[in-house]
This record gives sequence, C-alpha cells and structure tokens, in this order.
Amino acid sequence: MIVHSLSGPSGTGKSTSAIQFAYENQIEAIIDDGLLIINGEKIAGTSAKFEKNTITAVRRAIFQDEEHRMMVLKALKEYQIQSILIIGTSDKMTKKIAKRLQLEPINYIHHIEEIRSNREIQMAKFIRNTQGKHVMPIPYRQVEQNFFKRFIQRGFDIFSKNKVKLGETTIVQPDFHQQIIYISKTVYVDLVRYLISQYRVIAKIDTVHFVMKDYHQILYITVYLASPVNYDVQDKMRGLQQLIAEQFIRHFEFEPSAIRLNIKGIV
Repeated sequence: MIVHSLSGPSGTGKSTSAIQFAYENQIEAIIDDGLLIINGEKIAGTSAKFEKNTITAVRRAIFQDEEHRMMVLKALKEYQIQSILIIGTSDKMTKKIAKRLQLEPINYIHHIEEIRSNREIQMAKFIRNTQGKHVMPIPYRQVEQNFFKRFIQRGFDIFSKNKVKLGETTIVQPDFHQQIIYISKTVYVDLVRYLISQYRVIAKIDTVHFVMKDYHQILYITVYLASPVNYDVQDKMRGLQQLIAEQFIRHFEFEPSAIRLNIKGIV
C-alpha cells in the first residue's frame, strides 16, 4: 500500500482540503480524526469530534482504543485499499497513526502549506477561533447527530476541476471546543471607516458593507474622491486596499477574500 500523510496545526483546513487532495493524487482512502473514508463516504471508525474533551479526542484520533483500531484494520483489509492519506496535526502524529494501523512506513509526507494558500489557512484558523467550527469530510447523513448538543449543519459539496462531485462536508461544533471569540460585524465596519477617514484622497465615505459567508469575507466600499484629482487614482485605491488588508491581518489575523472599491463621485 502507498501511504501519504498530510500534517498541519489544528484549524488550518486539512479536513476541508482532504477529499480534493486525495482525488488529485489518486489516493483511494483517507484516515481523518478516527474515520476511514473512501470515495467521500465513511466506511469505518468513530470520529474524534464525538469526544467530550481534547484528551479523549486525541486518543480516538490516534486509535488508542483497541476495538476502534481493529474495526478500521478489518475494513482496510476488506476493501483491499492500495493507497491511503493519513491526516494529523504533526508528522509525529501521522507516523503514530500509521504504526497503530500497520501502515508504516509513510511513503510521501505533505504539509498543509503546500496545498493551501496563506490566506486560506488564516481564514480557516479565524473561523475555528471565532466560531468553533470543525469540518468533517463526510456527508451530513452519515454524522450521528445525537453526539452534538450545540451545532451541526450541512457543509458544502466538493467538486473536481471537471465539475465531478467528489464528496460533501459537514460542519460541527464538538463538545470539547469550549473557547469561542465573538466579534460583531460592526467592529470590522468601524475599522474600515476609520482607516478610510485617515486616507487623504478620500473626501467622503458613502457605504461600507461587510459580507461574511464561511470561508469568504468580502468588503464592499463606496466612496467619493477628494478634489482636485491630481493623483493616480488606481494607484491610490490599490494602496487603500492594501492598507485595509494589512490592518485586518494585524487585528483579526485574516485577510478579506476581496475588497471591492466603488468610486461614486468627486467632492
């Protein structure tokens, strides 16, 4: 069996990327948080996200429970899998999982920074820290809903570049994820308004609209330019976009997916 591993810190989007990454690299199966997944479907195992605390969640993810381990081992043999992707928070963790499932040595070691952009990783970490959302790369119908007291919803479909559906995700908020930081949308808008008010070539702010939709945060800004226009407008507007992006990273540790500036007129 050819064994791949994908490592990265918690909340960086490994589970979100797993199905497409496996498809692109012709990998048949995935081991993620205690689950064996084939063709986007849960085949065996119990998710670590069902656990009540982080200690038991880690034990579940690395197959410390013998009954759980044997269940997945049996499925691996039954399906005669030729290639597999092991997901973990570190290379040490993926190697431990490979050993427990008799899959060592790992042939190819990958890291999340190789398959996701810095912006995507920042956004994933922001959503994890502020909303406590965890992604499971299996369909909603396969998630045992009675395990989750607080939050569970359908995620999104995953497609190949040729628009072939590869699988689905489910978004959950495990019981062990207790710390959530709430940030009101007005905070983002107030910061943008303040930054623009300090930008000399802007005479007036008409509207600032901030749309937050899972992994896409878009700013819509409408302004009036200051007269006389004896400056390079495009250059100044790009400078404003860059300023806003830098300040979002500084204060919230993520950069908006898009900052759309509309110039309504000149004052």
